[in-house]
Amino acid sequence: MAGTGGGVSPSVMPALPSQAAATPAGRPGCTELVHGRDWSGTELGPRDHWDPAVSATVELVLSSPMPMAYSHGDGFLLIYNDAYADLLGSLHPAALGQPAAEVLGDLWQSRGLGGVVEEVYRGGRPVLEAEAPLTVIRGQPGRPEQAFFTRGHSVVRDLRGKVSGVLTVAAETTQVTRRLQNLGELTSKLAGALTIDDVARVVLGYAMASFDLDHCTFAVDDGGAYRYVRRIRGEMLDEADERLPPVWKRVPNDPRAPIVTAAQSGQATFVPDGEPLVAVASDRHERRIRALAALPLRTPLLTGALTIGYREAHTWLPAERALLNAAAQLVAQAAERARRFEAQHGTAQLLQRSMLPEHLPELETFRIAARYDVGVDGNAAGGDFYDAFRLLDGRLAMVLGDVSGHDVRAAAVMGQVRAALRAMALTDPSPPSVLAGLDRLVGSLGAESRNEEIFVTVVYGVLDPADGTITMSSAGHPPPVLRRAGQGGGRPTAELAKVPPGAPLGLGGRWQTGQVRLEPGDSILMFSDGVVERRGRALNDGLDALVAATAAASSGDPRNLCSLATSAVEGSTDDDVAVLAVEHAVAMSRSATMHVPAEPTGPSRVRQWMSTRLREWSVPEPIVGAAILCTSELTTNALLHAGTPAQVHIDLNAERLLVSVADTGTRGNLIRAHADTMSSRGRGLGLIEELSDSWGTDPTVRGTTVWFEMLIPRTTTD
Repeated sequence: MAGTGGGVSPSVMPALPSQAAATPAGRPGCTELVHGRDWSGTELGPRDHWDPAVSATVELVLSSPMPMAYSHGDGFLLIYNDAYADLLGSLHPAALGQPAAEVLGDLWQSRGLGGVVEEVYRGGRPVLEAEAPLTVIRGQPGRPEQAFFTRGHSVVRDLRGKVSGVLTVAAETTQVTRRLQNLGELTSKLAGALTIDDVARVVLGYAMASFDLDHCTFAVDDGGAYRYVRRIRGEMLDEADERLPPVWKRVPNDPRAPIVTAAQSGQATFVPDGEPLVAVASDRHERRIRALAALPLRTPLLTGALTIGYREAHTWLPAERALLNAAAQLVAQAAERARRFEAQHGTAQLLQRSMLPEHLPELETFRIAARYDVGVDGNAAGGDFYDAFRLLDGRLAMVLGDVSGHDVRAAAVMGQVRAALRAMALTDPSPPSVLAGLDRLVGSLGAESRNEEIFVTVVYGVLDPADGTITMSSAGHPPPVLRRAGQGGGRPTAELAKVPPGAPLGLGGRWQTGQVRLEPGDSILMFSDGVVERRGRALNDGLDALVAATAAASSGDPRNLCSLATSAVEGSTDDDVAVLAVEHAVAMSRSATMHVPAEPTGPSRVRQWMSTRLREWSVPEPIVGAAILCTSELTTNALLHAGTPAQVHIDLNAERLLVSVADTGTRGNLIRAHADTMSSRGRGLGLIEELSDSWGTDPTVRGTTVWFEMLIPRTTTD
């Protein structure tokens, strides 16, 4: 993406072909041409298969009022907007959707046009061309004239991080040369912004860096009012801060507030000198602002505004105003896409997680944990699932499966398979019997839908708590990883469990059983193929990496193993990920739970409660202090960012202390007047990384859980 470095000397570009004197009436625009074209025969492929980042970049190009072009892939397939088409003149519309070298010929071979684009694509570094002269034909009748264009070129990466093409932004001006490259960076980063939080981070970072501001706010409508996030000069943000959601606050519908007026009226205002925020100022920073620009963000589905300000008088030049208005339009489009994504993502997440067990069984000497993560786009329900439940005879049934596909149909099949498995297991829990019944179900579903491509894999086992034996069968699913605790102080080991392979469900197969035994301290990890499969890499490489990471884990705690498994194999995956882990505990653990109200006094209550409980349990004092500090910070973040009551759970055994903090929402109405005194912002995550032996975050059916684990020194006994 574009940055502030990597520039080259200005280059002289040859004259482009004469532009048409006027656009013929009724001629379709670039947006209509791009949306109406069949791209399946091109390097891009069908539009519904485009990478989300590429698709977002194309939409940004088409909606921009500034000349923009996107050159895709090794062939530099050209997609541009109407403003850029005006620069191409008679080459449009033939150039649209064609390889640049073929349609531009000698022009593309010159460094002034194709050479720079190829340099950016191959090298992955942004380039800013300042004041490049270009001959164009204008006026009636057309007369040649020399114009100066500044162009910024930045790489566009897909969601896997691979360079997919080059984004070019052009502007006929010499006054915004420095800021133009940052506009290209803004465009590229907005293309990868999936949520409103992401858009807020990008916008605030862009505005503060590009305009050397003292004050910037970004606001969007929220249930009849507005919520905003702010950045001010001198505010120190570290890596941990950037990983947390921005702190949103609500702004009253006060007509004296420039940000509210801009959002509601749709009109930009520019105050060069005065006291634009004094009537609504919430602190001394806002009272000191003298110059302010308020820019509306308006789309059919979103209303908001962006304000930027200085503590000194500032003249808003026409070129600067035009640049800000263009940036605001890009931000508005990105914010609308993010809102659509969040709505679809939330529906998909709710559908997916509602089909998974909300609570896992609790056994005296066996601990269970599970985790489900959506794939890269996070925008569709998937077919991965897990389950664990008590059988009538006291044994534990556990299963992990995968229905191919990433749509509602896959999720529906998954729900049917999971429900049927429970019913069959409660009647006859034998693994071969359960898989045979599921096989008939999947075959029937395929026949009813006249679709023979329903592909379901499952690994299913029955654990006997009396002796730790697990009897398992696999229907085309990868075998679980078995982690053996080191005996006599030895290092832990891990291997793939020996489970006889069997055919996937629906093919009429027969299944055999394998058996393993969990000794105290041992763990078993079931996983879906999204954990180990990576594009362009052998499956065995992923399996080996998972086994090695499991053996090297700081402990066999199931929550720790689930978190570790999701990141054990390098690279990203397009697939969903589901994991289920069970540990045979060395001894029974002690646990306690506290419900924390969404009030500023919540963290202090947690500190008192944990101090009393851990000292009653004779936990070593250094661990008590570190655990209380980390839990207080996590509770603060949960209350601040979720805005709902939190639940703190502590679990202690002879080996480790496990603490989890769960919330039940995404945003709320916490008493914001005390928000600044409740947290130091990202400090909580930094403390956990420094003080704990392992930690992670788990999405749940109704919120998010953040947990950490601290190992108890071996010399200490309860």
